[in-house]
Amino acid sequence: MSYQVLARKWRPRNFSTLVGQEHVVRALTHALSEQRLHHAYLFTGTRGVGKTTIARILAKSLNCETGITATPCGNCSACQEIDAGRFVDLLEVDAATNTRVDEMRQLLENAVYAPTRGRFKVYVIDEVHMLSTSAFNAMLKTLEEPPEHVKFILATTDPQKIPVTVLSRCLQFNLKQMPPVSISGHLAHILQAEGIPFEAAALALIARSAGGSMRDSLSLLDQAIAHGAGKVDETQVRAMLGNVDQDHLFSILEALRDADAPALLHVATTLAVRSLSFSVALQELAGLLTRIQVAQCVPNAVDDEDPERERLLSLAAAFSPEFVQLAYQIVNLGRAELALAPDEHAGFLMTLMRLHAFRPRTVGDVLESARPLSRPAAPVAVRAPAALAPVPSAVIPPPTVAAPVERPALDATLSDWHQIVAALPLSGLARELAINCELRDLGEGHCLLRLPTRVGHLQMKPSPEKLQQALSEHFRRQLVLKIEVGDPSTETPAAAAGRQRQERQSLAVDAIESDLFVREAIDTLGASIVESSIKPID
Repeated sequence: MSYQVLARKWRPRNFSTLVGQEHVVRALTHALSEQRLHHAYLFTGTRGVGKTTIARILAKSLNCETGITATPCGNCSACQEIDAGRFVDLLEVDAATNTRVDEMRQLLENAVYAPTRGRFKVYVIDEVHMLSTSAFNAMLKTLEEPPEHVKFILATTDPQKIPVTVLSRCLQFNLKQMPPVSISGHLAHILQAEGIPFEAAALALIARSAGGSMRDSLSLLDQAIAHGAGKVDETQVRAMLGNVDQDHLFSILEALRDADAPALLHVATTLAVRSLSFSVALQELAGLLTRIQVAQCVPNAVDDEDPERERLLSLAAAFSPEFVQLAYQIVNLGRAELALAPDEHAGFLMTLMRLHAFRPRTVGDVLESARPLSRPAAPVAVRAPAALAPVPSAVIPPPTVAAPVERPALDATLSDWHQIVAALPLSGLARELAINCELRDLGEGHCLLRLPTRVGHLQMKPSPEKLQQALSEHFRRQLVLKIEVGDPSTETPAAAAGRQRQERQSLAVDAIESDLFVREAIDTLGASIVESSIKPID
């Protein structure tokens, strides 16, 4: 007798043996039990989640000789013929190869005739979204008001391509992807029944690789049995799938914990020698980081029987939750950028080095490493020209800064607001606020600035707070920033920069106009100069 693949041999024959899709089974079971039957059903979902299987079980439930039931007997001639695929009143149509309107019309012409053997004539149209627009239009009337003895069961992996006129005539059921736990449990049941030795870790690998598809998992299981010479063990399955041994992934994180860059290089070299997929390695590393984050947030979620429990909890204690989040982002971005790298090995190695470079354990360390170095300064009081009449002002509460340290005498040039602004590590709106202000007073614990009324909107938070923090760090003392609104009496850095740009522009225009070649072209050709096209050379 020829060998039958597991996906066909272990196809569920009734609702009780169907794995997953409980929401669909519950709805159909109640409908069958109460005889509330619709004339058209639509099952949607990705490949291998049970669309065709449920359609055949539903066909048996409708035509079982014991009566319409949610639990077909499986022994009557109708049930056996449906299981064998030779029931004359079950017509399975592949819409991918029967897309034309003529084929659909021929199919529907036979719908008016009573069933030959069964109670209902059941049309199962797979991949129905492949039908042409004309074919859909041809079936609309029959789909809406079919004969009493006709039931339509449509299946598709892409419901977005089905016209709404068809969707509105069907009961829709969306089949979900199956979780890895359900898949691995079903695979274990099959292997026990088949008498094939296996390791649970190997089944977990197959379940994750199946991507929620039971059919894919059974195909992979067939391949694993052949690859492992009649048994399914983790080592052979990893080699077959190209998965990275978890030990390598733990070694990467342990090397990060120990700040051991040579160990990271060794792991990358090992994976390259074994010709393992670097993309899969980063994918599984992201999965391990997820498990570590879960262990940090919900320690009880780690299974006591997990063979990697101790190493998992050790790493969860060694890293801060913030770093685990950062590492997860780095790994995912590194995987996405593999195609842009000189080669995948280089891309993988640079991702590991990036993890090594950003391996601080707390958010405080991250912020401290990103904080710009403050320049040494000492207190000095600078009095600007006499203040004008009082105007509305904004007072910013003092920031928390480091304790005062001994400072050398402040260079007189630092009292120039233009030079102070140039030295501040500001960007965006905070820098715009600084360059548009005029320094009015700078004392031991305060700084008074004046902002022109026309740009008063620059005071919006958080720009003043950022400027105050930058000034406090620059002068290494706590400063309270006060900003008043009014016309400045001196030139602001922004005004000075604008004046300098205008002067450079004027010089550039003068240089062009005085050029002999340009003058000759103007006189000879009657040309004119477009001043807006002239840009000064910096």
